[in-house]
Amino acid sequence: QVQLVESGGGLVQPGGSLRLSCTASGSIFSIKAMGWYRQAPGKQRDLVAAITSGGSTNYADAVKGRFTISRDNAKNTVYLQINSLKPEDTAVYYCNTDRRRHSFWSWGQGTQVTVSS
Repeated sequence: QVQLVESGGGLVQPGGSLRLSCTASGSIFSIKAMGWYRQAPGKQRDLVAAITSGGSTNYADAVKGRFTISRDNAKNTVYLQINSLKPEDTAVYYCNTDRRRHSFWSWGQGTQVTVSS
């Protein structure tokens, strides 16, 4: 069973930046399309960015131009660079496979991003 471990969240002021990381155990990471999801209190978990095994990316409209997803298959790690943070970006961020292409792995604990002045 693949395990996912997210890190890099924190408390930042509006306009700030963070870089989130997610490392997966197991050797099948490189063949999977991966995604970053976020869940704000009382809301559903939404896909905000995705990257194919070959490196093609796509983003939710709410984050286009501010979020950048990347991956390092040698390290079994996917990253999310978040710039120009807004209070509405406050959420727990999770990584997992891209739900449009693959079945989910077990969810990790997520990493909290809080944007507040």
